[in-house]
Amino acid sequence: MTVAEDSLEPMTFVERFAAELVEAGMQRMAARVFAALLASDTGVLSAAELSERLQASPAAVSGAVRYLAQVGMLTREREPGSRRERYRVHSDQWYETFTRRDQVLARWENTLRSGIDALGPETAAGRRLAETAAFFDFLQDELVDMMARWRERKSELREQGVL
Repeated sequence: MTVAEDSLEPMTFVERFAAELVEAGMQRMAARVFAALLASDTGVLSAAELSERLQASPAAVSGAVRYLAQVGMLTREREPGSRRERYRVHSDQWYETFTRRDQVLARWENTLRSGIDALGPETAAGRRLAETAAFFDFLQDELVDMMARWRERKSELREQGVL
């Protein structure tokens, strides 16, 4: 553990960022686990390390890890020759998360379009679904372009030594 990780300041950040994630709709313990992983030097911690840092029960950490793995916000890995699992958040985590959201938006849009057919495009509900489907279509187009711009920007930042 580095000096920075041992001080109170990083944990203040972890709790503050976790609170922001909770405000956006994430489960509280999952938000705390994700923030702790993001704030660790290696981006990798065991369940015991997470429990200790967060002062949380192993059961609470286990449930949070299960949720985060299901939504693709962390990966599980085993230490060679050990049964002990470690949990990793990747440096390109946000890119991957938003890329997967594109797939979710496409599924929602398809379901909405079938709802428009079921309810009738001329009904108030059908028009509401059509507007929502059009919005998701717009988001998908913008997301693709935005991710391409991010890859370019990330490359520039690496060339500048910022990342």
